[in-house]
Amino acid sequence: MTAKKATRNDEVRAWQRMLSGRRLDLLDPSPLDIEIGDIAHGLARVARWNGQTLGAHIFSVAQHTLLVETVLRLEMPRVDQRVRLAALLHDAPEYVIGDMISPFKAVLDGHYKAVEKRLLGAIHIRFGLPPVLPDDITQAIKAADRGAAYLEATELAGFSASEARRLFGKDPGLSDSVRRDYLTPWTAARAEKQFLERFGAVFA
Repeated sequence: MTAKKATRNDEVRAWQRMLSGRRLDLLDPSPLDIEIGDIAHGLARVARWNGQTLGAHIFSVAQHTLLVETVLRLEMPRVDQRVRLAALLHDAPEYVIGDMISPFKAVLDGHYKAVEKRLLGAIHIRFGLPPVLPDDITQAIKAADRGAAYLEATELAGFSASEARRLFGKDPGLSDSVRRDYLTPWTAARAEKQFLERFGAVFA
């Protein structure tokens, strides 16, 4: 006798219930099931670098996205608010699927990326962005992301400057005061609050 094959409708659960009450399907995410409060709450509790960072608190993905958006504004002072919004949301799928370090993503091949891409497309639609960003915007956000990663690697994750330059590129050159603030790990409550405040400033 063979075991009954599991289907999405019975034995396999492919959705997550959010604190807002939304039920988000990971395999076929609907923009209607996405709430910014859920994103902010989740990202503020997801650790960058698998938690291998200095400080009394984790360095959260929410704080990272704020750092990326700050680096983007430094590099592109007149950048459109929609691009700033896209930068703020660039890691938003991680409120559901977590922040998986790049070496482990490589082990999983394309499966993680496929789920991540579907979620990001739904998130973009929910907040008025195109499902797939133009290449120039994607590259600008990736450059800011690498700059943020350089700072996090050298200030929080134990990388030498030379190793970080090889892996992530150059120091983006933030002021000392901005660097101190954004590279001091915040409490989850502060990260969530500041993420929502920045979202409110760029989402119109």
